[in-house]
Amino acid sequence: MTVSIGDVLRLADDLAVRRLGYGAMQLPGPGVWGPPRDHATALAVLRRAVELGVTHIDTSDFYGPHVANDLIRQALHPYPDDLVIATKVGVVRDEWHGFEAAAEPERLREQVEENLVRLGRARLDLVHLRVGGDGLLFPSAVPFAESFGALAELHERGLIRALGLSGVTVDQLAEARAIAPVAAVQNRFHLFDRSGADVLAACEAAGIAFTAYFPLAAGMLRHDVDLSQAPPGMAPSAERLAVLDEVAGRHGATRAQVAIAWLLGRSPVTLAIPGTSSLAHLEENMAAARLCLSPEDIALLDGLA
Repeated sequence: MTVSIGDVLRLADDLAVRRLGYGAMQLPGPGVWGPPRDHATALAVLRRAVELGVTHIDTSDFYGPHVANDLIRQALHPYPDDLVIATKVGVVRDEWHGFEAAAEPERLREQVEENLVRLGRARLDLVHLRVGGDGLLFPSAVPFAESFGALAELHERGLIRALGLSGVTVDQLAEARAIAPVAAVQNRFHLFDRSGADVLAACEAAGIAFTAYFPLAAGMLRHDVDLSQAPPGMAPSAERLAVLDEVAGRHGATRAQVAIAWLLGRSPVTLAIPGTSSLAHLEENMAAARLCLSPEDIALLDGLA
């Protein structure tokens, strides 16, 4: 099973991306707050990602807030014609650096306008309505259909090319599709967490792109991460890592590369957006597209859920 970064998935009639992209969440400072530790390196990572063939960058104006979008514009504007920038709305940051729901129609419109200004675009390529994820829900007093309907109106007005969802259930996906076409769904999914398998199956049946965020288990699959510093319950077990290392060792690859290759081979509709603020990690991630997993490898990895 080899997946090339050149493999393209069409999101909409006029929108297509290569299946291995880049997530900008790690560009701001610790806790996804404030400026990057190294501004020059952050810009270099974005530029190198595009040089390596990335055509799909995932971001949000609540990363920083504003930091990730400002860096993307500084590094890449004017943008390559084939670059798709996906963003998320429905959540904002509070004064304690937390995340809170902001899905009222007027607030969604404000967030879309903010993304347009920060990114320097007349129209946003792909906008996900963020509902939940990472074990969190962002409850809103506004009904889900009303929030998604507000984005559908902005799509009709031409401010958004395609609509997406993030952190949703199968029922919410069906509810949204009754209002407007859904081009992509973004849920957590990786080797050790298959909780989004039902949503992935629904996307595959409908031909909708499924973007797996945290494809490296929030960095826990990096070979150089200190697992002793992982939050409670986040560190993979020694048994799981042994299997992953066995597969990686057969190919002279890293844990991260095996995890990305498995994810892209999981379904023809999967997209991966591994994020990093490191040039070395970026190069490592992109090399995963050249990894060929055998049926034996896949069987072992499938058993890790």
